[in-house]
Amino acid sequence: MTTLPPLAGRRCAHPVNLLHATLFFSPDLDTEFKDLGIEDTSAIRLATRSAPLGAVGAGTVAAAFYNYEHAFLARHLPAVWETASPAAVLDARLRAVDATYRRLLGDAAVASAEMAEAAELALRAAEACTRHARPLYSGNADLPVPDAPHLRLWHAATLLREHRGDGHVAALLSAGLDPVEALASHTATGKGMAPRWVLGTRGWGRADWDAALARLTERGLLDAEGELTEAGAALRESLEVETDRLDAAPYAHLGAEGTARLTELAKGFLVTAAGAGAFPAGLTGKG
Repeated sequence: MTTLPPLAGRRCAHPVNLLHATLFFSPDLDTEFKDLGIEDTSAIRLATRSAPLGAVGAGTVAAAFYNYEHAFLARHLPAVWETASPAAVLDARLRAVDATYRRLLGDAAVASAEMAEAAELALRAAEACTRHARPLYSGNADLPVPDAPHLRLWHAATLLREHRGDGHVAALLSAGLDPVEALASHTATGKGMAPRWVLGTRGWGRADWDAALARLTERGLLDAEGELTEAGAALRESLEVETDRLDAAPYAHLGAEGTARLTELAKGFLVTAAGAGAFPAGLTGKG
């Protein structure tokens, strides 16, 4: 284990996480699931992320995902597993990753030495991830590592993303932010998903959102205009600091040089992917 420069792990995690997330906005994912007989976009994305946990229902997913509305989840889970098994879903998501990375990055990048290097660096970082109290990381860690470098990179990015996410959930719970308050306060930073994306993908209604804003205002975390107060900004930063602390091991294990190199490679792939339309316009922001 080594000491890293300040925020090195967070700066590496950001592009790595987004390389994982490209799958959830990919039309290739929809195509693969339509072949399985699943066409509802919410069902597709819920099954894609929860499949490593097995044929779970809404309760398990609500606990692990943290910020989804339970009744919304129950409309899709566990019913989706009657159409396609978790094993079939896991195969489909890897096929979708292959198509997505080839479309966004190009065949040359997929076959490049840089891709193979990034995959091995990310896998090395993931060696130091821990299973306890991390259900989404642990479920993915039980899966075999793919052979192809670009699939290895996505698999490793998934391990690192879910490891950080599981830790972030613990930080949210400790801070006393319920699911909608967590989403709304993140949106207020300007870095979270825009409200229409939150409401469209997490199952909450406008009344739920407005009630969360009112609670945050009452706690002194938002002002009358819905902007973060000094206390609110401090709370959001404390959440990131605690998440960094809980997620420090992978990047300390990789070391300063390896972390810097993985950051560089992941940023390069992410810039290319974003330029190719990996993410929809208006995904983040306060409006």
